[in-house]
Amino acid sequence: MLMKILLAPITGPISGVVWIAEKIQERTNTEFDAQENLHKRLLSLQLAFDLGEISEEEFEAQEEEILLKIQALEEEASRDAEAEELQLAFDLGEISEEEFEAQEEEILLKIQALEEEASRDAEVEELQLV
Repeated sequence: MLMKILLAPITGPISGVVWIAEKIQERTNTEFDAQENLHKRLLSLQLAFDLGEISEEEFEAQEEEILLKIQALEEEASRDAEAEELQLAFDLGEISEEEFEAQEEEILLKIQALEEEASRDAEVEELQLV
């Protein structure tokens, strides 16, 4: 126990970096699975269209929906990577607290704008179904 306390200034940052790396890996696996599923849906849709099971209009509408979801996942992954890089740079002392807070605010504003856009898109889609 005494050794843990004495070595905390050294092992603390290392443990933090390891924790961040584990979270990045978990997130990457989840996003990869989601993207892989969307790509499978897209291939399935293409096959259904090629076999004449769905019309061209249905194909185009569903294809656009799937492609938008893929794009949203890619944007989310990019924002998450940017936020994690920022946190790591701060943890390693590469940037000051002021720089960290300013850049963090920018990222949060981007996230908020994209969430609002996704919410509006969902509302429009819901209205189209009615």
